[in-house]
Amino acid sequence: MGEGKGSTLVHLLILVLSLTAFGFSIAAERRRSTGTLHKDDFTNQTYCIYESDVATGYGVGAFLFLLSSESLLMGVTKCMCFGRPLAPGGNRAWTIIYFVSSWMTFLVAEACLIAGAKNNAYHTKYRNMIYADNFSCDALRKGVFISGAVFVVATMILNVYYYMYFTKATTQPAHKTTHAASTVGMAGRP
Repeated sequence: MGEGKGSTLVHLLILVLSLTAFGFSIAAERRRSTGTLHKDDFTNQTYCIYESDVATGYGVGAFLFLLSSESLLMGVTKCMCFGRPLAPGGNRAWTIIYFVSSWMTFLVAEACLIAGAKNNAYHTKYRNMIYADNFSCDALRKGVFISGAVFVVATMILNVYYYMYFTKATTQPAHKTTHAASTVGMAGRP
């Protein structure tokens, strides 16, 4: 392991978990539930019949894989709050920038994925009978899981850079400044 490079295993696990979350979110978008109107001739009621609920499972799977990736990274880096202090300099600044950015994209990705899974499940499981003549079956809007997938990739990239700069900032020695003797004395005048 080189100076400030970080663990290859951690890099690999972050990539694998994030790409798995990306794959699940793409699969969830492709398998969103869509409904078709059906009329019961016996009771004269119109209702929606929805396809399978597999997109909800894919959305929750993507949520959990991304959560695992973020948890792994925050566990290894001790959430940047505990452990070795970061050495002052450019690496520390980039570490903080990537840390904040990755958390923002992580929260947006998780919100998209869980909202998509929730809305997909709502339309699939809980909407069965409707007493109306002219209506359409509700379905999850296109792009919710795709938005989550885009933010999953952004989170993955930012996490890799965060870990890279974090290891640089914690492995480089802190530069101590040496001050020459002060010319202003603190003792009283003779």
